[in-house]
Amino acid sequence: MKHIVGFSGSNSKTSINKQLVKYTLEQMEDVTTELLDLNDFTVPLFGVDLEKEQGYPENAQLFLEKMQWADGLVISLAEHNAAYTAAFKNIFDWMSRIDRNLFNEKPMLLMATSPGGRGGATVLGMASERFPRHGANIVAKFSLPSFNENFSKGSIINKDLDEQLKVEVAKLKEALK
Repeated sequence: MKHIVGFSGSNSKTSINKQLVKYTLEQMEDVTTELLDLNDFTVPLFGVDLEKEQGYPENAQLFLEKMQWADGLVISLAEHNAAYTAAFKNIFDWMSRIDRNLFNEKPMLLMATSPGGRGGATVLGMASERFPRHGANIVAKFSLPSFNENFSKGSIINKDLDEQLKVEVAKLKEALK
């Protein structure tokens, strides 16, 4: 059975992106899923001096191993000032030092959501451009605008947006075959 790892690029305990990933993983049938939380993989602030002195943090290695053992990835990125969150960028930097091809050509559903009407479009565009340089095989994308109006009680309540997500989930599942 295929194994999908999902995570949010946020360390917020109430992350709306984590809620979206959780819901998305629940839509995946005939696969096993694992939801990771960046808070369980804290790492020191990346710096080349620290890397030389102490090597790679164990949590960065563990997070990378979880991704590399997966058959597919579901990632939803939070947007802070039109970019990745500092928490995600930091673990991303550490993992890319361990293995530049950190996404290892795994099929990926790349997502973003935000309280605003653009649904994290800027960070989604940034990641779409950057991630393939690190071995991402982005087979599907989804943006959920206006999270608070379109998501409630653990699910997308806008039927059109929910159907769009299901189409993207189907693309990921097809890529896993």
